[in-house]
Amino acid sequence: MNLTVLHQDDIQYPAELRRYLGAEALESLVALGNLDILQRRTLALFCSAKCPGRAILQTHDLAQSLRAAGIPTISGFHSSVERECLTILLRGTQPIIICPARSIERMRIPVVFKQPLDQGSLLLLSPFPETVRRVTLQTAAYRNKLVAALAGAIFVAHAEPSGKTEQLCKDVLAWGKPLYALSSSANILALGAQPLDLDEIHKLAY
Repeated sequence: MNLTVLHQDDIQYPAELRRYLGAEALESLVALGNLDILQRRTLALFCSAKCPGRAILQTHDLAQSLRAAGIPTISGFHSSVERECLTILLRGTQPIIICPARSIERMRIPVVFKQPLDQGSLLLLSPFPETVRRVTLQTAAYRNKLVAALAGAIFVAHAEPSGKTEQLCKDVLAWGKPLYALSSSANILALGAQPLDLDEIHKLAY
């Protein structure tokens, strides 16, 4: 499977990036997998590196519900909770977009990605050129903004108070996008996020 480069003047380049990122939208994206997934409305998954145990369990349950409902998801799947969610989601057939905070050129593709790539249910997407081979705080922050810009709605399992994920929540709300959080995430709910219970997963079915 070959890499595809999407330039801003290509019809498949997501208009959402220009709309929400403006001048910050990079000139091109590098993709591997099913580009049709970019046309789907996705739910972004975020979680700070540190996360309370109860929130971890609830987020695992949420990932299983998302898989069962076939809801397309997008994330960097970088923090431990996000990676655990990816493990759960890869057991399903719903579309997934993974956005690493580094170039995907010359990246070794994990074995568990190969079947969903072949089946057309997975897309790897990166805005970074081949020279960006390491994840940094800066590339992770930009990647998270890109993920939020691409998503139709955003779910944040936990955001450390005054941390970068909480700031991302403020950006999302300023954009006017739907933001969901667990009922235990008081700081995110105080910003204006909507509480999400597992029995209300239908809210996310597009």
